[in-house]
Amino acid sequence: MKIYKIPSDLRAFIFDIDSTLYTNQAYAFEQVDCQVRQFAKERGISADEARRMVAEYRKQFAAEHNGSKVSLGNTLLSFGVPIEQSVQWRRELLEPADFLRRDEKLIDELKILQKEYQLICVTNNPVLPARKTLDALGISEFFPKIVGLDTCFKSKPALEPFETAVERLSKSSESGINAENCIAIGDRYDMDIDLPLKMGMGGILVNGVEEVYQIHKNVL
Repeated sequence: MKIYKIPSDLRAFIFDIDSTLYTNQAYAFEQVDCQVRQFAKERGISADEARRMVAEYRKQFAAEHNGSKVSLGNTLLSFGVPIEQSVQWRRELLEPADFLRRDEKLIDELKILQKEYQLICVTNNPVLPARKTLDALGISEFFPKIVGLDTCFKSKPALEPFETAVERLSKSSESGINAENCIAIGDRYDMDIDLPLKMGMGGILVNGVEEVYQIHKNVL
């Protein structure tokens, strides 16, 4: 866990979902690969060729952007796949319950955080598979609101998903919430932490759910 900043007036947590609220390498791989295979099928090329295209684009992007990572949605967009198509593929192809199970430790941690703070998720997956993921983990009740890829049709690290999260948090708060009252939690600095910090939020980079279990010990 790497703590970049904790706001002095912390009121809300903005959580990434995938590889943050669970640690499952098989599902993390399948989430990407099922879309790459679908892209290959529609292009009439082999899955291996599609995987090579994605890997080469991401490598080139990092080289041209000071090592920054690029989301799969934006990678496919560069190949002419609209975000709307990415959304539809993910809705149809992702089945988190095939990989994930109820997490009692995570439930206990979120119960602690929910007593003092509002919670929301911002994910590069559409809302439907994101909600299925939370359901599989047994934590859906803690996140009444999800900002997904089909909310703004922009993939993190775009500004719009994080702005939307702050707006929704503020509307459900009696005293209002600004970016300065939020902390972003995620497993990828480029996608989940960098922009929130620039917006004035706090940020904690985690290496999987095992570190999320310890959030309250480091923040409260």
